[in-house]
Amino acid sequence: MGNTKQGTAVGEIRKAIAAERRELADLLDGLPAERWEEPTLCAGWRVREVAAHMSSGFRHPLPKVLAELVRARGSMDRMTDRVAHRDAARMSEREMAAALRENAHHPWKPPVGGFASALGHDLVHGLDITIPLGLDRRVPEDRLRIVLGTASPMGTRFFGAKLDGVRLRADDLDWSYGSGSVVTGAAQDLVVVLFGRKVPAGRLSGEESGRFTTV
Repeated sequence: MGNTKQGTAVGEIRKAIAAERRELADLLDGLPAERWEEPTLCAGWRVREVAAHMSSGFRHPLPKVLAELVRARGSMDRMTDRVAHRDAARMSEREMAAALRENAHHPWKPPVGGFASALGHDLVHGLDITIPLGLDRRVPEDRLRIVLGTASPMGTRFFGAKLDGVRLRADDLDWSYGSGSVVTGAAQDLVVVLFGRKVPAGRLSGEESGRFTTV
């Protein structure tokens, strides 16, 4: 139950990435202008900052990223925050959606984790937008299983997810992770928790569920 299929073929993961990016681009294209100003699950970022960040890896070559990192005095968090705000101010909503759609097959990957982590990046940022906006988008199960299968102590520490003494268990597919008091919820909400976010109250159940929900 813990980690799901780690052996998913790279080609299948890349197809899932391309589909996720195209669908999120369509979703962004359909948002009214005022919704781009609404907050997301990423602290301090509106929809436009999240959307700009999602395509940052396609638009900025490595030397530029390293220069930005030096400017941020080695802080990845400061760098991504600065770049997201700057790009969100410079790009139109249409340009941000197009950057995702036109790079659906781009081979970008995070420094660690390969294409499964790239899918996780796209998927969780989509949820950062859709959950607080109350949009009823259901992530396909095959994509959820790939991302849930990447759960690891190193990953949860990196994203600041404090899961000590807790076992996450999906109520809509066969998956669980961790040990301790059981916290249950939809698989896509548990993805959000694995990436260090909190979901709105009422979406999780269990004695420790309040640790992972907003008031």
